[in-house]
Amino acid sequence: MKPTLKPGLTHRLVFPVPENKTVPYLYPEAPAFVEMPKVFATGFMVGLFEWACIELLTEHLDPGEGSLGIAVAFDHVAPTPPGLTVTVDAECTAVEGRRVSFQVRGHDGVEAIGQGRHQRMIVNWDIFGERVASKAKMAGALAG
Repeated sequence: MKPTLKPGLTHRLVFPVPENKTVPYLYPEAPAFVEMPKVFATGFMVGLFEWACIELLTEHLDPGEGSLGIAVAFDHVAPTPPGLTVTVDAECTAVEGRRVSFQVRGHDGVEAIGQGRHQRMIVNWDIFGERVASKAKMAGALAG
């Protein structure tokens, strides 16, 4: 990771909410979700908040590096129907080794919809891939 990654960096992500990011589409296998209103799903909001943080990090990573979400603490405080646009503002609040912390806020043009804290770990994709492959191999051996 580059020395340019520092607290105080900010990033804005703008996302028009389509119908397929509403609650019934979160887990269509779950009848309880399918029966719920078509509003922006909390699970998709979490992913959108993470996406803003990922984009903030992108220019500050070295080749072969990426990041993985390791902690989320978000409040989803208002419904957003499809067709509205969510604006997400992310701010880097701390860099501790490979652990990066963020404060994140979302607004749908009418009202604040969510806010909270997020942490990501900077990883080398090759090393991470090897670890995942090893775990998959171990799980296969346990199942066999």
